[in-house]
Amino acid sequence: MLDGGSGDRIELRGLRVTGVHGVLEEERHRRQPFEVDLDVWADLGPAVASDRLDDTVDYGALAVAAETVVSSRSFRLLEALAGEVARVVLAADARVLGVAVTVRKLRPPLPLDVATTAVRIVRWRKPR
Repeated sequence: MLDGGSGDRIELRGLRVTGVHGVLEEERHRRQPFEVDLDVWADLGPAVASDRLDDTVDYGALAVAAETVVSSRSFRLLEALAGEVARVVLAADARVLGVAVTVRKLRPPLPLDVATTAVRIVRWRKPR
């Protein structure tokens, strides 16, 4: 949490999106499933007081922004993909103070029995 900042956060869990991401040649030419979780820190006090959508961060818009990055761009590394989702979410609404993005590859190309692989990136808005 930011010093003196809000502990309030919006959580989006299990956004499923297909995309073309990976290092291996076989991953560079076919879509595969990914799962995205977002933790978005913002001051939710105004929305608590007003009960109005205009007074909070629209999590539907954030989900669409994350989906667009995963489905329309291509990255070799989950780190780069998660970093770009974080950048887009921070840019989507000035009220977003910080974001944690977890990206899971649901069918990792490993010769072992592994359910998923994932990367979690945490980014905070830089003070102006």
